[in-house]
Amino acid sequence: QVQLVESGGGLVQAGGSLRLSCAASGIAFSINAMGWYRQAPGKQRELVATITSGGSTNYAESVKGRFTISRDNAKITVYLQMNSLKPEDTAVYYCNAVIIAVNRYEYDAWGQGTQVTVSS
Repeated sequence: QVQLVESGGGLVQAGGSLRLSCAASGIAFSINAMGWYRQAPGKQRELVATITSGGSTNYAESVKGRFTISRDNAKITVYLQMNSLKPEDTAVYYCNAVIIAVNRYEYDAWGQGTQVTVSS
């Protein structure tokens, strides 16, 4: 199976920046869209940003203009550059990938999450 490992989370003051990374490894027929989600305590997981294998991006309205998603297809790694961070960005951030398995079954892979805490 494909495994996703996030890194780069931490504590930052409001207005600061962080860069999250998510590296994929394992066996798959293909890895298509990748993205970032986040989940604050007691709340549902929400989409932050997605990126296709061709580089097309999509962002939640709340992060547009502040966050940038990118990917390195050679390394099968997706990044999330977060600027102008706000306290409401505090959450556990999860990497996601749409996987096409060798048997052509499609499923979602998730990382273990990385904590982002923004102080006011």
